[in-house]
Amino acid sequence: MDASVKDKYEPVIGLEVHIQLLTKSKAYSSDSTEFGALPNTQVSPITLGHPGTLPMVNNKVIEFAVKLGIACKCKITRENQYARKNYFYADLPKGYQITQHTTPICTGGHISITPAGKKKKPITLTRIHMEEDTGKSIHDQDPDYTLIDLNRAGVPLLEIVTEPVVETSEEAYLYLTELRRLVRYLEICDGNMEEGSLRCDANVSVRKKGTTKFGTKIEVKNMNSIRNVQLAIEHEIERQIEVLEGGGTLNQETRSFDATSGKTFLMRTKESADDYRYFPEPDLPPVIVTEKYIDTVKGTLPPLPEELYEKYTTKFKLNNYDASVIIDNKEFALYFEKLTNETSNYKAAANWMMGDVKSFLNQNAVTIDRFPLGPDKIAEIIALIESGKVSYTVASQRIFSELVKDPSKSALKIAEENNLIQESDSSVLEGLVAEAIAKYPDKVTEYRNGKTGLLGLFMGEVMKLSKGKADPKVASELVKKALEKSS
Repeated sequence: MDASVKDKYEPVIGLEVHIQLLTKSKAYSSDSTEFGALPNTQVSPITLGHPGTLPMVNNKVIEFAVKLGIACKCKITRENQYARKNYFYADLPKGYQITQHTTPICTGGHISITPAGKKKKPITLTRIHMEEDTGKSIHDQDPDYTLIDLNRAGVPLLEIVTEPVVETSEEAYLYLTELRRLVRYLEICDGNMEEGSLRCDANVSVRKKGTTKFGTKIEVKNMNSIRNVQLAIEHEIERQIEVLEGGGTLNQETRSFDATSGKTFLMRTKESADDYRYFPEPDLPPVIVTEKYIDTVKGTLPPLPEELYEKYTTKFKLNNYDASVIIDNKEFALYFEKLTNETSNYKAAANWMMGDVKSFLNQNAVTIDRFPLGPDKIAEIIALIESGKVSYTVASQRIFSELVKDPSKSALKIAEENNLIQESDSSVLEGLVAEAIAKYPDKVTEYRNGKTGLLGLFMGEVMKLSKGKADPKVASELVKKALEKSS
């Protein structure tokens, strides 16, 4: 699409995200929620909607909803009503969904993102509410019939709805990345889009720049990765502009995304809220969330990624990249937190985490919880380097690998046992420097005539003569001093 045409319009995007909660049982029954079980083995009369059965609230769902609300700085609703959402659900045997309508458990709040080259932007939330998932329709296993697996029916969900404040596909990508990281930190959802435990619908419209009236909203569904959400939004923006530029009109509808072609296609015309015929759920009493309960839940929250990022970039003076890499995984970040309690050299701690530690994890295909060294051991290595006893190179190539093999030893003991302690005594090093300089008289002349890059040659010789044990800082000063003496 011609950039000048596209530049005449601005997109208005809102995102609706459903997250499956990591509860052991379903939202309103004791059926298991374990992923991957044989079809229709995790059902009961309640899940199947048999007459006379009654749902019961899973208290863990309330706790997880409040956790997310606190983390997003939402207002927590004190009296929560449940509602029935009536719709033709082929894969929800009751024929309706238990959800929330007029009293979502969380309102307001935000999740912050930082687009490239721009300031931090809060993506404001409209609401977070509790509901149940549907079963799964399977269309590709029988040529004549659609198969139904009801294991997922009744699995608890939280739906997180943003205000229409997302302006680009990049912002949508960043928002989903932050949301997924947040729910993983809170341990309320695993965030695996490929397994359907985090699903995103994008409401996309476009309007001429300078106008305030919203364009026709079109919902895009069935995107199984954050990248595909971004691609679907990009395509839909261009498709809508092309329709309008061609003199056509847009209708409110639901579209699906084909990742192979990178295009959206029509699924159905969009229903309005009236079509759902919401009414209060008669089988569930209101849930009252007290201030005391909110405080109790608040006390269980771990350090959150946004808070850690601010701490690392301000107090610890790490750059944006370092901080972002460290907070990307909760367990990795918590290990770093413990490490910074053992050493105040935060930059060195970050370098070790993103360098040697991360390399070990990748090479051995393990996560940080299976890393054999505690934070105190990494702090020992950092202290050993700071004291000048060993160089980073020796610590990385020799001490770290030995310590991993035998974590019961100290870094200092390994250095001593392997004769790795640096020689920092000037009187000892001066002899080696003199020997190195005497070996290359012609190069000494070249150095004194301005070819200062030869310093590395002499340093290499000193390191060779000392068998790698010369303190590079001390040796470098001695070599410079010796070379700059008048002949």
